[in-house]
Amino acid sequence: MSANNDTIKKTLIVTVSLCVVCAVFVSAAAVGLKPMQEANKVLDKQTNILAAANIETEGKDVFALFDESIEARVLDLETNTWADDIDPASYDEMKAAKDPKQAVKLSAEQDLAGIRQHARYKTLYMVKNGDKIEKLILPVHGKGLWSTMYGFMALEGDLNTVVGMTFFAHGETPGLGGEVDNPSWKAQWPGKKIYADGDFDSAAVALIKGKVDRSAAGSEYQIDGLAGATLTSVGVTNLFKFWLSENGYAPFLAKLRAGEV
Repeated sequence: MSANNDTIKKTLIVTVSLCVVCAVFVSAAAVGLKPMQEANKVLDKQTNILAAANIETEGKDVFALFDESIEARVLDLETNTWADDIDPASYDEMKAAKDPKQAVKLSAEQDLAGIRQHARYKTLYMVKNGDKIEKLILPVHGKGLWSTMYGFMALEGDLNTVVGMTFFAHGETPGLGGEVDNPSWKAQWPGKKIYADGDFDSAAVALIKGKVDRSAAGSEYQIDGLAGATLTSVGVTNLFKFWLSENGYAPFLAKLRAGEV
């Protein structure tokens, strides 16, 4: 007589064995692909920094172009001075923002961006000509409707004129708030001003409802709102209001313009 292969014991043995084999393959794939995934994250981040700085990447080696074009330095937001003892290549800002020893907690009044707290140290990026900063790229983030939006804003050397802006990570609704990724919407930003009269008291840049009347007074501070995405539009405005305020980069920008950094 042939053995009965339909017993519960044998079925369990086969099932468990299959699960173990699959788990080994999945684990091996995860470990093997991790370096590639990390490299892709760095590639995406560097591509967005270059895009914000209006540096063309099409058909070029992004890693080489980034190294040639961009200087990264870590800023201490508490003292508004460079923290050159921190290596920008290895510093993990998102991890630091969750560390009570490295995070800055925000009061409800301060927290325009809806982020509760942020890392004390921020990595800034520069395009330089000798010792002169030609473009300064600032990392920004804040709450939209469904997600925290992470992006970069690049400023001209006057520290008030926008070179470009891009969001590299968010979970906003495609076709609505997700239009923050739309090239035609981002194309509005270059040339816009962020501070009225060039001072650093408060940011004037904002998304408005509808289309900007470019012939109207104050239009240099205005960006078209995202159609059908009022809360995302408000979130974008608020994140810039926060990061360009006294609780964000404004004190550093003032010191930088005055040559005190």
